[in-house]
Amino acid sequence: MTGNSGALIVTGAARGIGAQVARQAAAAGTPVALFYRSSAESAKRVVSDIESAGGRAVAVQADLGHEEEVARAFETADQALGPLGGLVNNAVFAGEPTRLEDLHMDLIERVWRANLLGVLICAREAAQRLSTRTGGAGGAIVSLSSARAIHTGGAGGWLPFAASKAAIETVSRGLAADLAEEGIRVNVVRVGVADTETRRSQGADYVRQLVTQVPMRRIGTADEVSDAVLWLLSPHASYVTGATLDVAGGL
Repeated sequence: MTGNSGALIVTGAARGIGAQVARQAAAAGTPVALFYRSSAESAKRVVSDIESAGGRAVAVQADLGHEEEVARAFETADQALGPLGGLVNNAVFAGEPTRLEDLHMDLIERVWRANLLGVLICAREAAQRLSTRTGGAGGAIVSLSSARAIHTGGAGGWLPFAASKAAIETVSRGLAADLAEEGIRVNVVRVGVADTETRRSQGADYVRQLVTQVPMRRIGTADEVSDAVLWLLSPHASYVTGATLDVAGGL
């Protein structure tokens, strides 16, 4: 995206891939709203980094599992940054690995509220602003998925998380078809084993074991994922919608 294409909203932007997307977009001249749930200090640091480099950014707190908070966050971004140009659905809640016999509705609901329902409500709010049918200038939505979740089905205790990511991919294809004539492109970036704080917190031995499953035999970087996201948001991908781009080293 460029500075004249409208503001960008990035969910889960306080750390990791979301923070890198925000930094790179701002460096290219795009005003960025960083949505975060609880990592206020991290979000403020990213905003400070962007502003120190001459960019525009605002941090907005919102629990994406609650409709009213999402609507308020979008309104805050409108007031701070002006017309919207794009949305990146990056926020995620994986929960804890849980065996089927120990799986309870409260965990399933938390995962699906944060991941799938949050994506749907954010997409709705974005489309209301972007759609040429309602006076918008068009734009793009990119949602992040997980290669391991899709390919394994969440085996090993991650069923609700994997199901939510599969649902995001299905929803994105539907949105791409529904919104194509309204000037809105919708795509997915399916991420593999990426070098983020969350991944590193799982321990070096576990990460090394994951990397053995990657054909390229290395961990991906946040930059590599961010580059793909920003390409899909950009005019260079103007004829790309309903696509899923694997950034997973062959996984």
